Amino acid sequence: MPQRKKRKQMAKELKDLTKRSENYSQWYNDLVVKADLAEQSPVRGCMVIKPYGYAIWEKIQRQLDDMFKETGHVNAYFPLLIPKSFLSKEAEHIEGFAKECAVVTHHRLKKSPDGKGVIVDPEAKLEEELIIRPTSETIIWNTYKNWINSYRDLPILCNQWANVMRWEMRTRLFLRTSEFLWQEGHTAHATREEAEEETIKMLNIYAHFAETYMAIPVIKGIKTANERFAGWLFLFRNCTSNALAKFCPRKCEVPLCRAFPSCIIASMQ
Repeated sequence: MPQRKKRKQMAKELKDLTKRSENYSQWYNDLVVKADLAEQSPVRGCMVIKPYGYAIWEKIQRQLDDMFKETGHVNAYFPLLIPKSFLSKEAEHIEGFAKECAVVTHHRLKKSPDGKGVIVDPEAKLEEELIIRPTSETIIWNTYKNWINSYRDLPILCNQWANVMRWEMRTRLFLRTSEFLWQEGHTAHATREEAEEETIKMLNIYAHFAETYMAIPVIKGIKTANERFAGWLFLFRNCTSNALAKFCPRKCEVPLCRAFPSCIIASMQ
């Protein structure tokens, strides 16, 4: 497209942009769409991240990944599907987003009797329902219990880049969608002091990234007891959450925890 024609088109799009002072919500949506960052998808509550939008995510991911690795963290990947029994062990923790969980009940489709499509095969019902990952504590700590046999196996400093699914009633591109991309760090430590140090370290990394690379002001704070997830000892908040807890190792039956009930503390970023 000739530059002159391109400039005229851009000028028209800017002219058609909703004024922020008139409708802040619509102004935001217009910006996302006209900047060609994302669009709505056929799947309710989900979005298509277009190349320009995904390029921004890649830059965010690349910078944060380097910062994580500089502090000794390594990347791993855990299953998208989580057995319902894993979440049942931590019913209090999952209560906050239980109503947002997407549940897989069958493992097969079949052609419909009228031949006009497919239906869920009623004979393909799973013995145990699987939950599409809303967060990964349960599946990760079920794995950690096989990795932790002595103090020499600690600390574990793992990060996961993944997508998660939480059904949302009111969605907005990038800000709140049913499926979204994120990272979650899950670490295991021998003492509360080590876990607290890890939690503060990550809080500062997130704050530094937000202020230095995203030009977003940060206010660090500690959530009140009523605002924490069940089981957390304390929870820090800035642009994301950092938490400290004991319940994951115990509920997931880490062998070392049975011998020394207070020995393993979990940190989540």
